Amino acid sequence: MTLLNDLININLSDSTEKIIAEYIWIGGSGMDMRSKARTLLNPESDPQRLPKWNFDGSSTGQATGDDSEVILYPQAIFKDPFRRGSNILVMCDAYTPAGEPIPTNQRFNAEKIFSHPDVIAEEPWYGIEQEYTLLQKNVNWPLGWPLGGFPGPQGPYYCGVGADKSFGRDIVDSHYKACLYAGINISGVNGEVMPGQWEFQVGPAVGISAGDELWVARYILERITEIAGVVLSFDPKPIQGDWNGAGAHTNYSTKSMRSNGGIDVIKAAIEKLGLRHNEHISAYGEGNERRLTGRHETADISKFSWGVANRGASVRLGRETEKAGKGYFEDRRPASNMDPYVVTSMIAETTILWNP
Repeated sequence: MTLLNDLININLSDSTEKIIAEYIWIGGSGMDMRSKARTLLNPESDPQRLPKWNFDGSSTGQATGDDSEVILYPQAIFKDPFRRGSNILVMCDAYTPAGEPIPTNQRFNAEKIFSHPDVIAEEPWYGIEQEYTLLQKNVNWPLGWPLGGFPGPQGPYYCGVGADKSFGRDIVDSHYKACLYAGINISGVNGEVMPGQWEFQVGPAVGISAGDELWVARYILERITEIAGVVLSFDPKPIQGDWNGAGAHTNYSTKSMRSNGGIDVIKAAIEKLGLRHNEHISAYGEGNERRLTGRHETADISKFSWGVANRGASVRLGRETEKAGKGYFEDRRPASNMDPYVVTSMIAETTILWNP
């Protein structure tokens, strides 16, 4: 094992101009992440200098066996916290050989919205609060919970400290530092209300970069839990009963909202979100109806509501925003398994481009 560790820790930037590029993409389920590596000359942080690549789409549920080639287009580069040195992670989206986006390529549609002149002018900022649950391998039961049983009721676990309240902190801290190393704008972490559940925040990030950064942060977390022998779950309600679910609260502002008098722009945007509530809910994650029950710090999935400092509302306005008369709001409806390309672009499209 000592030799293996030595080999793993080789810094290629010390001996060669070649690097390892790990190409990452989203698989056929819309949540499974896939990746594979290749040797390249250093692109110096420019994805346009990276070659396109391909994969067997019949093995990921994204193509048929008789026409299985899917093409990867490099879109964003991050430093590789696992191999380190000059090695990189490359976030890609997927296309047919003819250059058409495949059905699971949500980035393509998001980029069309974020490249609209009106959206560019508004400089949409996002801060995404990604909740997730750590599960014991092979038993599909939260980390720290007794097998076949339950811990004490919720209360001491949120931001808790101690061996009987905090489960998986080593994974969380490793992920935090790995994201910082990679160049992801991760802004914080905390233990969540249900034991074995955690949250990290990505942002503020502008436009399409919010989706790129969250997906790569998810990938890094999946890799770290792989090393730790723990299963990562983005299920919005992993345990039924009197336990909090897992969301991906999405904080949002535009240039107009951040400017003097922005509170009126915020209220107009919230009104638009209410008018398209059902459309947004349908795109905010699978199984979200199990989470949005009106209990456990959620609003009822069938009703749109908003309020100041109200975590039981669909949309929450912060006290600081109300006091300043400008700032941002939080859409609390997205589930933990939402696609950030879909959610961020949909919020921008509704609040900036849509005219009811």
